[in-house]
Amino acid sequence: MASRVQGPGATDHAQRTGARRSQQGVSALTGRSSRRGVRAAVMCAGLVACTSGERPLRLGTTYTVEQSGALAVLDSLWTGPPPLTTVVAPSGQILRAAANGDLDVVIAHAPSLEQRLLVGPGHALLRCPLAASRFAVVGPAADPARVATAATAAEAFRRIASAGSPFVSRGDSSGTHVKELALWRAAGVTPAPRWYLESGTDQATTLHLADERRAYALADLPTYAKLGGLASRILFAADTALTNPYTLYVARRPEPHPAVRDFATWATHAGREGLLALRLPDGTPAFVQQPGECGAMAKP
Repeated sequence: MASRVQGPGATDHAQRTGARRSQQGVSALTGRSSRRGVRAAVMCAGLVACTSGERPLRLGTTYTVEQSGALAVLDSLWTGPPPLTTVVAPSGQILRAAANGDLDVVIAHAPSLEQRLLVGPGHALLRCPLAASRFAVVGPAADPARVATAATAAEAFRRIASAGSPFVSRGDSSGTHVKELALWRAAGVTPAPRWYLESGTDQATTLHLADERRAYALADLPTYAKLGGLASRILFAADTALTNPYTLYVARRPEPHPAVRDFATWATHAGREGLLALRLPDGTPAFVQQPGECGAMAKP
């Protein structure tokens, strides 16, 4: 059984503080306090796992991997040794922790952040395409911004801005947040504080908040499907720009865990097969295979 530690920004944070209204439209990504928070989480998790007498393999992954059901599948299939310690936080925090040497392996879904924080600086030893899900624009059934009839995801976002319809962003440097920012840029829009809210928390809490406010949001389809009971509807998903790729990285560390390559091989074979077996309510695959095989990363 894998031990689990939630990183900063867990669900109860939003319940305590509520959504915060952005004062500058799309917020800048931050890292210093996030990195310290994930490091503390890893240390605490390590103390739990190390009681078995064997050094744990430290996996960092994201709230979307957890809340989509993907992490539960990987946990159920992994029979170790070594014991697996999992830290869950937004992609940006996880990638910074890996770059800082606090994690052995990460699964993230923010390609631009992965390149900037892990691959470009030479902190990744191995890169393994794992699987991909899809994002969708969800919102009230009445669809006041007419998102459902948009031709592209960028046009859907442009219509939300033109209508001044409320939109709830994660605003947490997660893979979902990074994708959302890219879509606003593609739409040529800077979100306005009067209709743009940031939850600062995980995917599930953000979607519940959007539901309460009859607002639009960007959702990972497997996570949306697992929540149930939402009045929000899937309004737009038919654009390749909404592909949500997950990639596994082995972090470059002075003393790599001896089992880390074996775990990467397992994850991209037996682990991936488990993910590909997951289905959405309409019977379509929740995840599809990403092209490519594991490849070594050269130092810059």
